[in-house]
Amino acid sequence: MAQLLWLALGVLLLASSVADAATANYTFTVQSMKINQLCNSTDIIAVNGQLPGPTIDVFEGDEVVVDVINASPYNLTIHWHGILQKLTPWADGPSMVTQCPIQPNGSYTYRFNVTGHEGTLWWHAHSSFLRATVYGALIIRPRNGTAYPFPAPDQEVPVVLGEWWSQNVVDVEKDAVMAGQLPSHSDAFTINGLTGQLYQCANETFTAVVQPNTTVLLRVINAALNTHLFFKVAGHNFTVVAVDACYTANYTTDTLVLAPGNTVDALVYTGAAPGSYYMAVEPHHTLSPAATTDASDGGSVATGILLYNGTSATATPAMPAMPNNSDSTTANDFYSGLRGVPAAVPSPVDVNMTIQLGLGQLPCDAAQTNCSVNAFAAAMNGVSFRLPTQMSLLEAQFGNASGVYTADFPDGVPPNGTAMVEGTKGLGTFAPGNASAYNLVDPVARNTIAVPAGGWAVIRFVANNPGMWFFHCHLDAHVPMGLGMVFAVENGTTADSMLPPPPADLPVC
Repeated sequence: MAQLLWLALGVLLLASSVADAATANYTFTVQSMKINQLCNSTDIIAVNGQLPGPTIDVFEGDEVVVDVINASPYNLTIHWHGILQKLTPWADGPSMVTQCPIQPNGSYTYRFNVTGHEGTLWWHAHSSFLRATVYGALIIRPRNGTAYPFPAPDQEVPVVLGEWWSQNVVDVEKDAVMAGQLPSHSDAFTINGLTGQLYQCANETFTAVVQPNTTVLLRVINAALNTHLFFKVAGHNFTVVAVDACYTANYTTDTLVLAPGNTVDALVYTGAAPGSYYMAVEPHHTLSPAATTDASDGGSVATGILLYNGTSATATPAMPAMPNNSDSTTANDFYSGLRGVPAAVPSPVDVNMTIQLGLGQLPCDAAQTNCSVNAFAAAMNGVSFRLPTQMSLLEAQFGNASGVYTADFPDGVPPNGTAMVEGTKGLGTFAPGNASAYNLVDPVARNTIAVPAGGWAVIRFVANNPGMWFFHCHLDAHVPMGLGMVFAVENGTTADSMLPPPPADLPVC
């Protein structure tokens, strides 16, 4: 049974004015399609015949309605990554946490509001490894009458970074689980679904045509399944203005660093000599040593092109000098250089807990038919998470069902040497500090945090949204091993702080 930490809902949800809000309607048809890439013709699962899938482009405060039609042969759900889902927990999407999956030939309508969000987020499948190809951008613009807290760009370019397997990704996960091993390496990285020119048999490259001497907003998304990434553009610097749809203080750098799930909004000024410039992405292995890829180990990178208008499309692009794959200094400098927009940090703290992440081995389970002696396993505080199979956790919470989960997640006193500092992260262990040493002025608000190998991170959040909320590793190779848990937030005492009933079309198991 799943194990959870229960949190009491102690604050009222604040309602924002939505007088000028609209309803944005989308239809997602999920189905098989054939892609020719890396000398292979591969059948993948995608939305509306696109890779990446369609971009959802809305204004802050809008209601989003997405009809998902599952014409694929697999069970699936869609998760709206980074959306708070205030009082819409049934739309969150993690399979068997907030819903049973949409079965083949089934459908489900996701309804949620984007009040309180501005910037770049994304959506993706949240069942098995399907998110390797089922993903797309989710852009939330300031509503009418408001503006970005930085000069308006002249052009915007979504840049969705991904990983590519030349085999069926559902089989990749299944084979790994049955053998108790890590999944096979990806064969390439992609920029907006294309590998670029440096891979063998590469035949297509994403190209963004830009005007000279203008400001371009790159909306960069790491949709890779298992890999922490470096991203650069030859001959240009970035001014980071937001991460994970939360504004930051302006930060200038020549390298963006993104964990799986992260987004970065960065301004690029096209003041270089007119020409052709590679956008390049490669993995950073230090923070995800179990997720290296053969393609990157061979020195290849995925590329796109930033092409100045008037430059020949056949011009040889300039290549940026990429960091070494194990360059943790560049990654740490990027993260430590980010500062959030000063805001009220949640205080005082009502509940303290420490979660230790563990990766190791356990004896093979009887169901792991290709496993030999031991299997890779993962745990939080010694508990390896397993999803239910007959009912989602949210349905069990709403209906007070028994036998689905236990509310006894071990969250006791931190072990010696593992105390952490609020609002920051780092490598190694250190003794407890005091509040004067914490960054409670401008920590960066994020929905996904890269925890360094052998390191730590500390977060604060307000438990003001009743429901079941999946807290898990976003290196998807670790999720079947058990690296996750669920925060169960109880109902409050007012009508606007109570778990709503499930929608009529909620899929059944």
